[in-house]
Amino acid sequence: MQRILIVEDEPDMALGLRDNCEYEGYEVVVARDGDEGICMALTQKPDLIILDVMLPKLSGLDVCRQLRKQGVETPVIMLTARSQEIDKVVGLEVGADDYVTKPFGVKELLARVRAQLRRASKQPAELEMYTFGDVTLNFRIYQATKSAKPLELTAREFDLLKYFIQHRGQAVTRENLLDRVWGLNCYPFSRTVDNHIAKLRQKLESNPSQPRYIITIHRIGYKFLG
Repeated sequence: MQRILIVEDEPDMALGLRDNCEYEGYEVVVARDGDEGICMALTQKPDLIILDVMLPKLSGLDVCRQLRKQGVETPVIMLTARSQEIDKVVGLEVGADDYVTKPFGVKELLARVRAQLRRASKQPAELEMYTFGDVTLNFRIYQATKSAKPLELTAREFDLLKYFIQHRGQAVTRENLLDRVWGLNCYPFSRTVDNHIAKLRQKLESNPSQPRYIITIHRIGYKFLG
């Protein structure tokens, strides 16, 4: 049975969500504030998290940000009473997979829950090998070739490429890369990301000034098309 964690401080809302999710056949656990949400996400190992943005102690945005920094990949659907576009953008940038604006229909929310659970169940196994163009990457032994010749890549460059491949075709922000590739205790400037991308292009692209694989998305970040 799939388990859903609901992080919601409004009792009526939490009860309604719990009842509907249990009616659909899910096991449900509920947290009442941000701190408890983080604790239960780490200990209960849910298959999906429904997370309100406005919470006591720690906001839903901070909860999602901290979970992602700790390596928790559980799908997160955020609930927000706000309609401003910036709140939705920030939610997605800190690692949420989807968002629903209050008031919402229960059928819509449950459809999004099913979609995220299906997507999560189709996640590929740990990435070991990947080939694009004339480049072959072996993440198990950290070796690479280009046109069948050895290609020198740093460990950080391998990590960047793995993240790009896992998010192929998606625009990823510099903040995402800093959080997920550089890690919790490392805070380089966003210019560091740009410098690493420039070096990667020199190694991977036939024409680095007109990249084919690592594309710049203006005012957002980058997209990998390999």
